[in-house]
Amino acid sequence: MKKVNCDVLIIGGGPAGGVCAMTAKMNYPEKEILVIREFEVQLVPCAIPYIFGETLGCSDKNIASCGGAVDMGISTILGKIEDIDLEKKIAYSSEHEVSFDKLVFATGSIPFVHASLQDSLGLDGVFTVPKNKMLIDKAKAYIDNIDNVVVVGTGFIGIEMAMEFAESGKNVTVIGGSEHILKGPFDPEVAIQAEEILLKHGITFIGNDRVTAVIDKNGDNIVNGVQLKSGKVVDTQVVVLATGYKPNNALAEKVGIRLGYYNGIEVDEYMRTENTDIFAVGDCCARRSIITNTPSKVMLASTSAAEGRIAGSALFKIKYLKGFNGTIAIFSTMVGDMAFSSAGITETEAVEGEGDIVVGSFTTTNRHPATIPGAQKQFVKLVAMRNGGQIIGGQIIGGNEAGEMINIIGVLIEAQVSIYQVMSMQVATQPMLTAAPTNYPIVMAATMIAHKIENQQ
Repeated sequence: MKKVNCDVLIIGGGPAGGVCAMTAKMNYPEKEILVIREFEVQLVPCAIPYIFGETLGCSDKNIASCGGAVDMGISTILGKIEDIDLEKKIAYSSEHEVSFDKLVFATGSIPFVHASLQDSLGLDGVFTVPKNKMLIDKAKAYIDNIDNVVVVGTGFIGIEMAMEFAESGKNVTVIGGSEHILKGPFDPEVAIQAEEILLKHGITFIGNDRVTAVIDKNGDNIVNGVQLKSGKVVDTQVVVLATGYKPNNALAEKVGIRLGYYNGIEVDEYMRTENTDIFAVGDCCARRSIITNTPSKVMLASTSAAEGRIAGSALFKIKYLKGFNGTIAIFSTMVGDMAFSSAGITETEAVEGEGDIVVGSFTTTNRHPATIPGAQKQFVKLVAMRNGGQIIGGQIIGGNEAGEMINIIGVLIEAQVSIYQVMSMQVATQPMLTAAPTNYPIVMAATMIAHKIENQQ
C-alpha cells in the first residue's frame, strides 16, 4: 500500500470538490492539496439529459474540465476511500494510505429511488440517472433502440430527458405525483405554460398519479409496463427513474460523521463539521433555505460551488466573516425554445408558510420594439414581504436571457434588497438584447408590488 501525505484531502472531484480544491490552493498556496475521485472522466451533471437526444448526442461531448486544477499544482489520485481513521487522520483506499491535516467530504449525491421501486432496478430497461459516464453510456445504448419510454419524475432532469427523447422521435410518457410538472420551483401559472410546451411536443403527461410498480409481464426480466396507484397500466419498453437524488454519505456515516436532515452531513456556515478539521461541501451536506431557514432538499452545482469556495477559504483560518447562509434554490431550464427560471421561494410556498407577502408580475417582450426578429414573450413574477418589501422569490419565462436575469433576482434575494430599491434600479438595455428600459420586467414587477402595498391589496 502506497503512503501519501497531504495538508488537505478532498474526497470527491465534482463541482464542490473541484472548486474547494482551487479555492484552497489560491488561499493557501504553500499547502499540498490532494483530490481523490473515483472516475477519470467526469460528466457535467446538469447536461446529462442532453446526452440522450440530439443536443449533445453522446457523453463524450459532456466532459467536465479538470485542467485548471493541474495547472495550479493540485494533485489528483483515482480511487475510492473505503475507510478513515479520524483520530490518526489517515484515509484508506485499496491502494493508498493518505495522511492529512484537513479533510473535506465532497462525495456528492446518488440517485434516489423510492423503496417501492427498488426491486425494479434489476430489470432490463429500468434506469436511474447517475453521474457516471459508464452507466450513462450503457443506458443510452439501450434506449437508443427503443421506441416507447416512461419517465418517472417531473423535476428538471425528468422533463429535460423527456424533451430529448421526444425530439429523437420516441413515444414518451411522463408520470409524476403532482398536478403539474416542475411543481417545486414554480407556481402553477408558470408550470402550466411549461406543461403546454411539453404536450405540444407530443409527450403524454400523467399527473396526480404515481408509479407503484414496474411490470415484467413475461417473467423474462425485461420491463414492459408500469402500474399506477390509480390501477392504470402504461405499457413501455423503458422506465427512467428521474426521481431525485440523495446525499452519498455511506462513508461519512461509517466513520461516525454526524448526519442531519435528509441524511446530509451537518455543517456550520463555514462548512465545518463538529470536528473543525473536517469539512463537507456539495450535495452530501445538510442544507437549509436562506429564506425560511428550514431543511432543504435542493441539490445544485451553483450551491455546491458556493460551498466549495467558503470551505476552501476557511480551511486553516476564518479569512472572511461572511459564511454560507443557506441555499436560495435558484434554477433554470429550457422547455422547447422557452427558458423557465426560478429563485427563492414561490408564492405557493410563502402562503403555505403563512408569510405575509405581496406578489407582482409583468409581461412584455424581450426585445424592443417587439417587431425585432426573434423577440419572445418575457414574464417576470416577484414575491416580496409586505412589511419592508424585501424580495424573497422570483420566476421568469422568456428567451435565453432568462438564465442570466434570474441571477439578478438571486442577488436581490441574498442582499435582502427591497422592491423600492429595485424600482430605481438602473439597467443596461439594447434593442437586440433586452426588453425596453421603460418597462424592464424586473423593475415593473417590483412596481406592481409597490402599487398593491400602497393600495393595501
